[in-house]
Amino acid sequence: MLYQRSSALFKDAQEYIPGGVNSPVRAFKSVGGTPIFIQKAEGAYIYDEDGRAYVDYINSWGPMIIGHTDPRVLNATVEQMKNGFSFGTPTELETEIAKLITSVVPNIDMVRMVNSGTEACMSAIRLARGYTNRDKIIKFEGCYHGHSDSFLIKAGSGAATFGNPNSPGVTQGTAKDTLLAEYNNLEDVKTLFEQNKDEIAAIIVEPIAGNMGCIVPQEGFLEGLRQICNENGALLIFDEVMTGFRQAMGGTQERLNINADIVTFGKVIGGGFPVGAFAARREIMSHLAPLGPVYQAGTLSGNPIAMRAGFTTLNIINNDRALFNRIDQVTETLDIEIAKIFEEKGIPAHINRLGSMMSVFFTEQTEINNFTAVTKCNHERFNKFFHHLLTNEVYIAPSGYETWFISDAIKDAEINKTLDAVKSFEA
Repeated sequence: MLYQRSSALFKDAQEYIPGGVNSPVRAFKSVGGTPIFIQKAEGAYIYDEDGRAYVDYINSWGPMIIGHTDPRVLNATVEQMKNGFSFGTPTELETEIAKLITSVVPNIDMVRMVNSGTEACMSAIRLARGYTNRDKIIKFEGCYHGHSDSFLIKAGSGAATFGNPNSPGVTQGTAKDTLLAEYNNLEDVKTLFEQNKDEIAAIIVEPIAGNMGCIVPQEGFLEGLRQICNENGALLIFDEVMTGFRQAMGGTQERLNINADIVTFGKVIGGGFPVGAFAARREIMSHLAPLGPVYQAGTLSGNPIAMRAGFTTLNIINNDRALFNRIDQVTETLDIEIAKIFEEKGIPAHINRLGSMMSVFFTEQTEINNFTAVTKCNHERFNKFFHHLLTNEVYIAPSGYETWFISDAIKDAEINKTLDAVKSFEA
């Protein structure tokens, strides 16, 4: 049995942890089977409790952009730990990482550190509401901004409509202030502004969507959102939890040359530790307590261990901008070669890619540009593909609604191992 110890650990975990996991996608519900339990990681590989090594295309869902347990980050973090684990007071390191972030990310002057991407996005919409003195926000179907109540909303009778809660515990009162639109559909957004004039505080969007698979913004979509916000006095929030410091040092704002009003970060910013942040121009951030009336706080925000890991990681990337070209090229190679294999095998598939994020969709559709298109893909075939790769020691996200994240540790050997596994896949 390939996953004997993982199976035993999962059975034990289910007795004490809801579903046996601390984040639902880890349970393999989407793809079936038993989740593998990871013991350690290094470079391009993760190692399970049964002693098997896997080429890792999850990379902790994005943050391990330079690979696992990079010795530079590891050594810096160990040295920091010797000074103490947590203080609950200001540290010089918090200012240093804020200086670095504001120096490389466009259109921001100030940063507030938090502990997760969920917390960053939750705080960003509170700030937007406090700044504009409006209640409603627009989000896009298929985009995920964490599990805060305002974001757990599904579409009603049409995409451009009032949302309904898609989780018990989220009230109708909360849901009425979240409006749903279809990703890559500017007409939906315009309609919502016409129907809710002077009530919409902000649009929040993954500028490159990663939570319905990798969905790329169509030409003019993000520019259109920017213009609509300008015309209606609303703020544009880029959720760059996945894309920040991955698509470019300045994130998607830099890569696509479009400025947001508020930007949220996570993943890479913590170098593998639980960190998030949100940032904006000074005039907006000045509305936050203790400067302004919008309250946000966190006992462990700016934790020195997480700050050291993040600061070290960001400096490594900042001093090696060629990294972005390297990981983009690896992703492009995987895209092109996997597509060739599927074409030779007669397997209908479509691959979306931008930068070092990509997704494989099993479909005859020639374009996958929104959530509805993703739902129409052959997810049973994806599940079979996932388990085939897993058996061949290649680890991708256990869901057809997720993204591959490429790290700088992925080299020719890992690419070849991956392509060999794809070649042996029988649909």
